Amino acid sequence: MKEKNNDQERNLPTQPNNNSSLTGKLTELRRKQEAKRIENDVVFKEPLTPAPPADETAPLAKGSIDMWFLLWAMLLVCFGAVMSYSASAVYAEREYDSSTYYLWRYILFAVVATVVTVLFVVYARPWFWRVFGVGAYAASIFLLLLVLVVGAAAGVAQRWIDLGFVTLQPSEIAKPAVVMMLALYMSKYEKPISSPAKFSGNFKHGFVIPMCIIGLICGLVALERHISGLMIIGVLGVAVMFLGGTRMKYLAMFLGLIAVAGVGLIAVSDYAQERVLSWINLESDPLGSGWQTLQGLYAIGSGGFFGLGLGFSRQKYGYVSQPQNDFIFTIICEELGFVGAFIVVLLFSMLIWRGIRIGQRAPDKFCALTVWGLTFKIALQVAMNIAVVTNMMPNTGISLPFFSTGGSSLMLQIFEIGIILSISRFSTQKK
Repeated sequence: MKEKNNDQERNLPTQPNNNSSLTGKLTELRRKQEAKRIENDVVFKEPLTPAPPADETAPLAKGSIDMWFLLWAMLLVCFGAVMSYSASAVYAEREYDSSTYYLWRYILFAVVATVVTVLFVVYARPWFWRVFGVGAYAASIFLLLLVLVVGAAAGVAQRWIDLGFVTLQPSEIAKPAVVMMLALYMSKYEKPISSPAKFSGNFKHGFVIPMCIIGLICGLVALERHISGLMIIGVLGVAVMFLGGTRMKYLAMFLGLIAVAGVGLIAVSDYAQERVLSWINLESDPLGSGWQTLQGLYAIGSGGFFGLGLGFSRQKYGYVSQPQNDFIFTIICEELGFVGAFIVVLLFSMLIWRGIRIGQRAPDKFCALTVWGLTFKIALQVAMNIAVVTNMMPNTGISLPFFSTGGSSLMLQIFEIGIILSISRFSTQKK
């Protein structure tokens, strides 16, 4: 009996070991079954909210530029060079004894601007453009004051600084400078702008201070009697303020102030009054103030659907004065017809669409507002130029980006493209 009890005592420890081993095997079997079920069940494989693609969550790091944006910009520059030569050949032959005078100038300024811009695109990081925006704004104020003292006059307007090899228009520098300065301010004070506080919140930081940033530049541009520059800078400012979070009622107030300022400028300026009266009744002075617009409309109408052919414009033979400048779109319509005009608008539309996409995926709010502001600047100038040459608004001297000849403006436009491409290197979209 004693030996039997001893055997039972020896067997007691072995029974729990067998049960534990069996439990472990069952647990392992259930785990494998669960894993197999998860592997074969789409509910477990696909979450209710899919994770974003890897390229949309990429960390802030240097990458490739947006190739589509670059493509549209290059096509516009190349197309602009061709049409600049075609529109200017007759005028250049008469004035400079060389039909290719403006073509070589266009190529020279485009190459110089591209080389300089590439350096910024390659090496500049987003923080650099913040510093650059402040510097550009300060430089704009200085140049706008300087042009009032030493500027070269054309008619009643004193808007250019003659550097010998090129004339510099400070208001052209002021346009991107205002965009970048506003973008910096609106991004830095994002919380106060979105604050519900009545005076210390959106009104102060979203309206009063941004209006001062814009108003200082607009006041100096108004002293130049540069109505189109005043309009563009004012509308650009409103656009960036809107995108930055300023309330609509304050923007409506600001637009009202701009309208009042515009009416006041027209009231005290004989030059502006002449432009407005000529626009209202274009045929009242067909050989004077209405000449340029009328001849431009003749060019557009004679182009038809397919145009007269590249280089075969008739209106550039002294009818449209300096056809390579603000009224170059009329020569495009005459030589390439509706098809050519449509291609120009299409190329600008694709460039603008891609710029919006870059802004949507920008690394921070400052970069987004900068890209959107510079893209909107291109869109605004294209729309206003076409409106002017088709007599939908008074003739105020607005150039067509990448097409109108002008060394400093072309270089600035290419540099603005470079700013957007630089920011696109840090965006999180497919390039």
